[in-house]
Amino acid sequence: MLKVMITLSLQHTLKALSDPIRREILNMLKDGKKTAGEISDSFPVTAASISRHLSVLKEADLVRDKREGKFIFYELNASVLEEIMLWITDLKGDNNNDKKH
Repeated sequence: MLKVMITLSLQHTLKALSDPIRREILNMLKDGKKTAGEISDSFPVTAASISRHLSVLKEADLVRDKREGKFIFYELNASVLEEIMLWITDLKGDNNNDKKH
């Protein structure tokens, strides 16, 4: 059951990362938290489109949001990216063992 949950989580994450606008949003957030308006101002798409992109990123747990007064700030959740990197490293295997054979 846990393996299925991890697979679904990975599937959501990879889907979220597949879109260039969502990848650029993540790049913006690595410099710190931003409002939806700040994010939207950087793209030639509607605010509704950015809102949908942010929802996909939130569903994949790649970003978190926090209300501060009348604004909602979005920030990067790097822990999910670290999990993916560990999974890819594990999938790749240990290079030191390959050299011994």
